[in-house]
Amino acid sequence: MTTDDDNEAPKSKSQLKRDMHALQELGEELVNLTPEQFRKFELPESLFDAIVEARRINSRGALKRQLQYVGRMMRNVDPEPIREKLDALHGQSRQAAAQLHRIERWRDRLLDEGDHVLEELVTQHPDVDRQYLRQLMRNAGKEKLANKPPRSARLLFRYLRELMEEKS
Repeated sequence: MTTDDDNEAPKSKSQLKRDMHALQELGEELVNLTPEQFRKFELPESLFDAIVEARRINSRGALKRQLQYVGRMMRNVDPEPIREKLDALHGQSRQAAAQLHRIERWRDRLLDEGDHVLEELVTQHPDVDRQYLRQLMRNAGKEKLANKPPRSARLLFRYLRELMEEKS
């Protein structure tokens, strides 16, 4: 009686090296996460300690050795849940960047095109403070003409961000 494992050809030396490098790169991604992001991962204590140590190392050569050690430690861990969580983190940051770009476009359209864009915004967000938005738009225009810092445009962006985050 044969199993699927018996039928598989053993991995070549080159494939084993590629797999080890992939695990080391995965470990390096964990090292480069922010502390808040890193806390979300549940890792074995030895791997966790190795990554924390790598974060503290400043010497280039020592860091390279520590990353190789992290890669060796990664061999004892199932990498799929870690990859999935990293992909989710990267997806969240892409979503956040896309949301900021949408808010910037709304701000720019409000400042460039005026009241008809404000009406469009009000139809999408009925709880918007029209008077405050008009005031910010007017002040931003005056600041631009006077070559002053864009304080009102920044306030407009903040207001739009709060408004659109409430909706999300």
